[in-house]
Amino acid sequence: MGSRKDTDSGSSNGNGNLSEPLVDKRKESEVKSTPQKGSLFMVLFSTFIAVCGAFEFGSCVGYSSPAQFGIMEDLHQTYSEYSVFGSILTIGAVVGAITSGRFADWLGRKGAMRISSIVCIVGWIAIYLGFNSVHLDIGRFLTGCGIGVISYTVPVYIAEITPKNLRGALATANQLFITMGILFAYAVGAFVSWRTLALTGKILIRVEWSCPKRDYDNRTQLHPRSPLDGCLNFEAHFTLNLVAQAMAGQKEKFEAALKTLRGPDVDISRERTEIQESLALLRQLPEVKVLDMFNSRNFPFVFIGVGLMVFQQAIGINGIIYYAGQVFVSAGVSPSVGSILYSGLQVFATAFGATLMDRAGRRPLLMISVAGLLVGSLSIGTSFLLKEHGMAPEVAPVLALVGVMVYIAFFSVGTGPIPWVIMSEIFPLNLKGPAGSLVTLVNWLGSWAISYSFIFLFEWSSFGVFFLYAGFCVVSMVFTIKFVPETKGRTLEDIQASIR
Repeated sequence: MGSRKDTDSGSSNGNGNLSEPLVDKRKESEVKSTPQKGSLFMVLFSTFIAVCGAFEFGSCVGYSSPAQFGIMEDLHQTYSEYSVFGSILTIGAVVGAITSGRFADWLGRKGAMRISSIVCIVGWIAIYLGFNSVHLDIGRFLTGCGIGVISYTVPVYIAEITPKNLRGALATANQLFITMGILFAYAVGAFVSWRTLALTGKILIRVEWSCPKRDYDNRTQLHPRSPLDGCLNFEAHFTLNLVAQAMAGQKEKFEAALKTLRGPDVDISRERTEIQESLALLRQLPEVKVLDMFNSRNFPFVFIGVGLMVFQQAIGINGIIYYAGQVFVSAGVSPSVGSILYSGLQVFATAFGATLMDRAGRRPLLMISVAGLLVGSLSIGTSFLLKEHGMAPEVAPVLALVGVMVYIAFFSVGTGPIPWVIMSEIFPLNLKGPAGSLVTLVNWLGSWAISYSFIFLFEWSSFGVFFLYAGFCVVSMVFTIKFVPETKGRTLEDIQASIR
């Protein structure tokens, strides 16, 4: 990933090159700044507690697929009514994401995570006790509000407590646990009723309440280099200025929390100085208002960011995740077997993709991913086309299963994580907040549109909907080739200059 010259080098000449004494000094500082064993355990343990929220995120997203036929049968729902239930999660998530920044600043990261846990628990109980569509929709909406807050606070919390040498790996755990939550929902949902499955959604929520009593929210890492290298979420940048303001006048608490995380005998002076310099830089930058995002200077960044999010959703990922059971049943494949296989593959592919991110480069990996999505969509569509015309009945189910596997694998490797990584690299520092909020809003609204429309499109044409998604894959490929820059190994200044 690109790096900023000044902040990464400590001090530089006009070309960003260091003199030998400064190099030696930096190496010595880095050795002294290495977290001690006890503090590293605290970081790892706190990260595990936080990603339990990501696991809850995944179980909420994955719930609608294994629960679909049970809910429709018990409550006599139509496809239209269940479509509302499946998609209203994203409406709640939009509400949660919009309010999450203020909650995190008022209550701290842990406080916001705990509030979201309570909201999720209430939502799951409403689903479990629901005896009509309205009750289930209210419960689903509340779980959406909860995961909307989680989608912000978990990656922020991880980014703020982890040392720089571990941040990429630990931040990736957020997306990994989301996929594990989806796998959990599919695997358990294959053996229990939809009401019982709703109760299991509360299991790891309780784990979050065991988060260490020490509050690290006053320790904020605002290094100009993207604080979430390799992370699959961009929310850590949304309230950058608010976080900076929250740190004002809290120097003693900030240093105490930093020492707790790094160890009592670790030299934190360099890290503390970098944070303070970053805060000073933030205060000097002009404030960006909503309309400023669309002027000639900033619009290219916003165009790329919004475009990536539009195509990430337009290729149909949430339609397949939310209604995988229906896709498999319609194709003649066991929904339990198919869903468990594909969600397990998603966990593996997400972990594998994280190792390729800085090797293959963002742009080539994204193009390979889109090409794989095109093949997967065409394969699924062809399967339903064969079934509708009564052709090759032995081949059609296999083609559908293979198509879903290919689709999920290539999405998890590239199109899923890469747009969020690129977002953290292309936006100028003072544009990150408003532009990040905009692209996240576009992403959630796109998620709602796809999840709500999928059943209607599937009823219209079981094969046509996947050929439509394949068409969006082609347009996405053209967009990537023409507009998306390669960001691997380049400074943020170079990336931004090339876009302009």
